[in-house]
Amino acid sequence: MSVSSCRGLRAALLLFPLLSPAAAMAQALPAAAPAAILPDLVVTGSREAEPRAETPGAISSLTAQTINEVRPAHPAELLNRLPGVTVQQTNGEGSIVGIRNPIGTAPLYLYLQDNVPVQAAGFFNHNALYLMNLPQAGGVEVTRGPGTALQGNDAIGGVINVLTPAPTAGPFAQAGIEYGSYNWVRATGSASNTIGAFGLRGDVNLTHTDGWRSRTAYDRQAVNLRSDIEIAGDSILRTTLSLNNIDQQMGANSYVNGGDYINNPRQNNTPFAYRRVQALFASMAWERRFDNGLLTITPFVRSNRMDLLPSYQLNNDPVRFTTQYNSIGALVRYRHDLDFWRTRVIAGVDLDLSPGSYSEDRLNVSRTSSVPPLNYAFTVGRRLYDFDVTYKQVSPYVQVQTSPIQRLRLVAGLRFDAMGFDYHNNLASGAFASGLAGASATFFRPGSTNRSYQHMSPSLGGTFEFAPDLAGFLSYKQSFRTPEASQLFRQGSNLDTVHLRPITANTIEGGFRSIYPGRFTWEAVAYHTTKHNDILGFTANGTLPTQTNNGVTRHIGLEAAASVEVTREVRLSGAVGYANHTYVQWMSNATTNLAGKTMAAAPHVTANAVLAYAPGWLPGTLTSIEWQKVGSYWLNDANTQQYNGHNLVNLRAEYEVLPGVKLHGRVMNALNTRWATNASLSGTTPQYAPGMPLNLYGGVVVTF
Repeated sequence: MSVSSCRGLRAALLLFPLLSPAAAMAQALPAAAPAAILPDLVVTGSREAEPRAETPGAISSLTAQTINEVRPAHPAELLNRLPGVTVQQTNGEGSIVGIRNPIGTAPLYLYLQDNVPVQAAGFFNHNALYLMNLPQAGGVEVTRGPGTALQGNDAIGGVINVLTPAPTAGPFAQAGIEYGSYNWVRATGSASNTIGAFGLRGDVNLTHTDGWRSRTAYDRQAVNLRSDIEIAGDSILRTTLSLNNIDQQMGANSYVNGGDYINNPRQNNTPFAYRRVQALFASMAWERRFDNGLLTITPFVRSNRMDLLPSYQLNNDPVRFTTQYNSIGALVRYRHDLDFWRTRVIAGVDLDLSPGSYSEDRLNVSRTSSVPPLNYAFTVGRRLYDFDVTYKQVSPYVQVQTSPIQRLRLVAGLRFDAMGFDYHNNLASGAFASGLAGASATFFRPGSTNRSYQHMSPSLGGTFEFAPDLAGFLSYKQSFRTPEASQLFRQGSNLDTVHLRPITANTIEGGFRSIYPGRFTWEAVAYHTTKHNDILGFTANGTLPTQTNNGVTRHIGLEAAASVEVTREVRLSGAVGYANHTYVQWMSNATTNLAGKTMAAAPHVTANAVLAYAPGWLPGTLTSIEWQKVGSYWLNDANTQQYNGHNLVNLRAEYEVLPGVKLHGRVMNALNTRWATNASLSGTTPQYAPGMPLNLYGGVVVTF
């Protein structure tokens, strides 16, 4: 559906009434669920439920109940409740992420659905959250920091695992509709049942907004299907299918100068930019239980296409491009339990074959008006890039967990990744005229070639139960990522890109936490990460830049989360992160050395707190007030100018007016604060991507 077809969407909504985020809530708890829940069990570390107290890593969990209470219009509204996690909205449901790293688009995070990567590692896109239907998820787990031996490429800064809701034991249906500011409307619906050994669930999400900034409309259609089948009492077959169609006008994160930031934040200086995405993702997990083991085989397929006219390149490199890939792969895992020291051995292999393509055209852009509203025109110029590339991966691993004494749990893992690209250039290789004026007038195309990478990643950790409700953990993990296909083969004005090497990161982290959820739960974690071979462009003696692996950065931080039931009606939850992200070695030319400087877009402090009240005198009611803070950060790597940060206040309320009928509403940015989702420097002039002012939402949910 195009952004111009909102009339069709409205008509569809009339036929598809009263939808709402999917996972059902039976009865509201005496107080709201904790914002950052510290659960008894987590699944991301080993692809199977295991006690959190025996997991040597920082994993936060958001339950289906929390998702339903938040009702996020954007994933940021949910994920920013976690310690050390910062997500900012770009366009539609697009996002830039900072987890133990500066806020940005770098390929540092692994995105999973039910433990299966939703995108091929060689085709990373920082907007991967919109490939998953987060408002209707059965839960979300976020690993802050590197993954285990069971996760590989891109799992440096964190792992986000979205869990699909399982079919219900009996008949279930839910429908609802939400309306909001700037003609925002979302319709969602769910139906589920289990008959005998066969369970089936379906979820639908239709979203439209005109956009709060000029010409930033957005449409999304998402469909999720899941079936669970028990076979012969010792096996289960779990199948999921996700379809997503996204059509959005870009510009919601378009920069404006300081004057427009204050006085005219709705101005969009890139009015014809767009992003269109069609994505299919399907997996089929077969689990066979044995007396002392579990075999899991999960084949999967992906099909992903994106047509993009990016707003962020219009000023210096205006282009439009299409990238697409199709994947077939499998995750094979066997877990075996031994009586000796309660030892568990997990071994497996991840396989991925993803052929894809990339094409890019130059745009000749002209501006026909110099005052708002700005008017632009463009024509399509020459084809700049046209290549086919196939990403291949074979990654065996082994992880051993054992307890030489009752309260001590040790975990050791080793992963070997063999991966690479087969690249074929469909145009003439070498230098060519880019269609730009100035020093960057010449671009380059690499000749057809193959690139391969091998990497061994060790990890070691342990947990110890100090007291009945106090556990601690300590771990060391090495993680890495290969260069992306676009970094290697979309050479631009760089003299060399194809010889880039993988980035590696060494992380030490440790912390303490309560073991059992109750009236008071808490966690505190410290970490130290050093990244080596980071990629930067180096220019020597006025020549064109060369992409090199000469960057070293250091990331040090503290994270804490807590939730306390003040009374049976009142719960207070909070999360805070303090981080210092610095350059250890970073020279963009022979005279510019950034060693010791703080990285740009890297706030030292992020925080979130939620006070929830479920009055006993009005059953079925839940209200909450939320405070969210992003601290100040540098606008440039030279550390000469700062963005002052922001504080936002959000209000939410819901009331069950009849059994199965619930009204809900929320006020976002209730104090109408002027804030920026992103900020940087253009030369020496600050520029800002304005965040949304006060906006309202309301809706109704019907559960059958």
